[in-house]
Amino acid sequence: MNTPVIDFVKEYTKSGFSRFHMPGHKGKGVLGFEGFDITEIKGAGNVFCGEGIIAESEQNATSLFGFKSTLYCTEGSTQCIKAMLYLARQAALKAGNCGKRVLAVRNIHKAFVFGCFQNDIDVSWLNADCNITYDSIKNACDLTCDKPFALYVTSPDYYGKVLNIPEIAKICEKLNLYLLVDNAHGAYLRFLSPSKHPVSLGAFMSADSAHKTLPVLTGGAYLQLSDKVPEDIANKAKASLSLFCSTSPSYLILQSLDGCNAYLADGYGKKLELLIQELDNLKEKLKREGWEISRSDPLRLVIKSVSKGYTGYELAELLEKQRIQCEFGDFENLVLMFTPENTYVELNKLEKAITAVPPSGRTANPLPKVKNLPKRVLSVRQAISSESECVEAEKALGRICAIPLSPFPPEVPIAVSGEEIDKNIISLMKAYGIKSVWVVKE
Repeated sequence: MNTPVIDFVKEYTKSGFSRFHMPGHKGKGVLGFEGFDITEIKGAGNVFCGEGIIAESEQNATSLFGFKSTLYCTEGSTQCIKAMLYLARQAALKAGNCGKRVLAVRNIHKAFVFGCFQNDIDVSWLNADCNITYDSIKNACDLTCDKPFALYVTSPDYYGKVLNIPEIAKICEKLNLYLLVDNAHGAYLRFLSPSKHPVSLGAFMSADSAHKTLPVLTGGAYLQLSDKVPEDIANKAKASLSLFCSTSPSYLILQSLDGCNAYLADGYGKKLELLIQELDNLKEKLKREGWEISRSDPLRLVIKSVSKGYTGYELAELLEKQRIQCEFGDFENLVLMFTPENTYVELNKLEKAITAVPPSGRTANPLPKVKNLPKRVLSVRQAISSESECVEAEKALGRICAIPLSPFPPEVPIAVSGEEIDKNIISLMKAYGIKSVWVVKE
């Protein structure tokens, strides 16, 4: 598969042109890669216009994924999430829905909250451990003052939990809801056999981070449009992406997205299959050693550290001493992420390091849980737009959250803008070591 963006930049670096254009380093400097960092000069295309070498590269990506459109983003799935909400709202307005409300399962990244703020969308929340059935979603719809136009879910989530997307897609179709999926951790799912990607399984759109599980520079992402997306809405996709990002996209990230196409086309599925076999073997070995391994998506290892008396933080520190860096640890779990770039030697090193962890001799206390969803007082937009102030956590009882409280897992809020901070949230802030919170000024 050709790599038009990489090829253009390589030729440009060899051309001898004097650079009287941005960036300011002019292709020179001490870092070593400045020559490949360019801007939208003649021939370089434009990521927001759908033409030239970038459009050619995106077409390569679209052919690999096999969806209606696969569009590049250089500011992560955050940019994709916001654009996805915008496009779904446009589709809803066209279909006669007011486009004011979405249903969302609570284990969301705070980028979703900010996307709702920017798109003037309100949210009705479903508990993260809720059972997503036709009745539960219909009941949630019936309780809202505005008919929701979409159901927003995260799958896989930070712990690798994968939802039953085919079943949820059927429910959404019956209730005239667009299924929007934060698939930041699952771009690789398209290349399993058969595909387990949300769009393959019936989602309307998804936001995929390319850098989390594919060999792309941090910030590279895809907005994935299914064949369900009307043509006139799909035609707005490029413009929608430009609403939520810098006007100076990184050509280093674009080159990595371009190069990833060639990587995916060159036997990636087989590499993935072999890695998953090795990882499954590792999980079984750890289970035999007495470690509790949580069910997760294929490229993740989630160790229930609390079952052996450790917090995830403590277990991560022990592995760090063996020169092993994990994705994250919390009070109860340790999470590690894998790709085919992880070697057999590295997996073997990890196995030895974990099995060598000594008994803790104690019982770790589990983290307090969110018992019930907090009371909502204001909409997300009202809360974020209001004048706010930072107060000490212990003085926040009864106040209205202004900026999402997102300590852990990475960026998942325990309180969302517009919600009243109750005793349960206070206890969670104490457990997480949160000293202050932004609240709406009284």
